[in-house]
Amino acid sequence: MEITLDSIIGILGLLLGGGTIGSIFTWRFQRKKAKAEATQAEVEAAKDKQEYYRGIIDDVIKDRDYYKQERDEVRERMDKMAHSFMDWRMEADKDRMDMKMQIAKLGRKVEAMAPFLCGDLQCKWRKHVVLSEDGTVKQERKPKKQTSDIEPINNEIL
Repeated sequence: MEITLDSIIGILGLLLGGGTIGSIFTWRFQRKKAKAEATQAEVEAAKDKQEYYRGIIDDVIKDRDYYKQERDEVRERMDKMAHSFMDWRMEADKDRMDMKMQIAKLGRKVEAMAPFLCGDLQCKWRKHVVLSEDGTVKQERKPKKQTSDIEPINNEIL
């Protein structure tokens, strides 16, 4: 078997024309193209993922700012309420002290008037009475006259 130039050209033509070498080049080109497209798709996916996480971070920051503002408003309301309560308490304590002073003053006036009170409304001589805590008037008991075995001296006989 002798290989001639025509047979070599025929084999080369068959290989080149039949697509074997062309298909090898095409196959390599398509592999590089697919690899580049895969890399591009990974880059796009990474960009999409980065944008998604950036959106989540922005939402978290907005939520944080909202809750900070709400917390500050609640603190402000609590401070106002605490100040209001303290002012009310100071005013109530002052009013209570004023009432205690007035009650004590009225008590002293009633004590001073006690000798001038009478339990008998028809009496003009003002018999001393005792005032109870609930405001009722009690007359002092008069001591009973002691009877003795001795009769009083009769000055008429003398």
